[in-house]
Amino acid sequence: MLTPAEWGIVLLSLQVGFAAVLFTLPIAFGMAWLLARASFPGRILLDGIVHLPLVVPPVVTGWLLLLAFAPEGPIGGLLDRLFGVTVLFRWTGAAIAAGVMALPLMVRAMRLSIEAVDRRLESAARTLGASPWRVFRTITLPLSLPGIIAGIVLGFARALGEFGATITFVSNVPGETETLPLAIYSALQMPDGEAMVLRLSIISVLLSLAALIASELIARRAGRRMHVL
Repeated sequence: MLTPAEWGIVLLSLQVGFAAVLFTLPIAFGMAWLLARASFPGRILLDGIVHLPLVVPPVVTGWLLLLAFAPEGPIGGLLDRLFGVTVLFRWTGAAIAAGVMALPLMVRAMRLSIEAVDRRLESAARTLGASPWRVFRTITLPLSLPGIIAGIVLGFARALGEFGATITFVSNVPGETETLPLAIYSALQMPDGEAMVLRLSIISVLLSLAALIASELIARRAGRRMHVL
């Protein structure tokens, strides 16, 4: 049985994970579309920048976010002047860190799915008079939907497990930024924290496993539906 404080940690982790995916989804899809379909100078550089969080230490990513969102930083200063808000030491900052770390996995899954769409089908639809938007809505998007779903779930699972960038960017504030990985790390430092570590670790594994199973079931259902159509 989880304690009320541990339930709060679980709910906060889910909140951060959902917000991270929601924040990252349009950016990830736009990047995936550009990398899959567009040809422009600097495409290789953009691809490298998008996947950079996968290879650099998460602490470096968190430090760069701290520089960008600090009150004197370019983004943090703008948020402070326009809206009088800050994401430092807030759950919103944890969601941003988780979203940045999840972005490469989401982009890769979506890009592969978009690249797998047969462009001859799109060309045939345009030849028959369909507008670009209708081609995208009725052909490209449905055919790439399983990859998009996979990217969303992979991003959510990655957001749930984010640690290094989060603790560097927004620290470990109980009730505000203390997600499951940070709470497990804190419990490991306590002499009698083994039981808490066990409970929270089991919850982390179950949440990640449930997300992956849901992804597989939804992708299979979408694939069968497209096969029928």
